[in-house]
Amino acid sequence: MSKMIITVVGKDTIGIIAKVCTYLADNNMNILDITQTIVQGYFNMMMIVDVTQIEKSFETVDSELTDLGQGMGVQVKCQREEIFDMMHRI
Repeated sequence: MSKMIITVVGKDTIGIIAKVCTYLADNNMNILDITQTIVQGYFNMMMIVDVTQIEKSFETVDSELTDLGQGMGVQVKCQREEIFDMMHRI
């Protein structure tokens, strides 16, 4: 696994991007691409992240990001790039 897709969805609050990005940096994950929008007070972000340098398992990262999101009142979902690609193939 070399890339992970991370999505964050929920009511907009201060610091969502900062907290997620801090977690990624603290765990040697590099953001390759990021997009975010706010529609009528609801936050939506999608990131493609390089995970070749991480020391934790995918399951641990997924669980920790889920917990981080719950603490902010948003949902954070992680998918391996190959699974994401297979799910969105036309």
